[in-house]
Amino acid sequence: MLAAMISNVLVLCTGNSARSILGEVLINELGAGAFKAFSAGSHPVGRVNPGAIEKLQAEGHSVDGLSSKSWDQFSGADALSIDIVITVCDNAAGESCPLWNGAPVTVHWGIPDPAADGDFDSAYSRLRARVEAMVALPVAAMTTAERGAALGRIHEKELRGS
Repeated sequence: MLAAMISNVLVLCTGNSARSILGEVLINELGAGAFKAFSAGSHPVGRVNPGAIEKLQAEGHSVDGLSSKSWDQFSGADALSIDIVITVCDNAAGESCPLWNGAPVTVHWGIPDPAADGDFDSAYSRLRARVEAMVALPVAAMTTAERGAALGRIHEKELRGS
């Protein structure tokens, strides 16, 4: 029996303290073993935002092992091969990213910063809806182009409100 493909997902934000952390946890827990998520930031603040920790715990998620880290640890010859990169903040989406191993599909799922506006409920629910849509996709059976288009449509669908 062939082992199922596990897609490695890197969720990026500038500070890696809130949105990207929420995304990492949601993908790992909702992905049911088909996805392995990591998060990182271009300029990590060095700690997970307490509001993100509180929201995750309130929703019943484990917060063990979460940390704010640099995206540099996911680039270079010895780095993990990444299949999907999701930027969740506009700043990170506009930055020149390092080269990732694995030629991943890159998609932008912009979410307002709950560390700035205090609205962790909205950030969580918006990310959860997108992650639920992503994990429902037959990612392993899709081409790179199909995967990129489908992941982009998840964000566009929310923007249209449909």
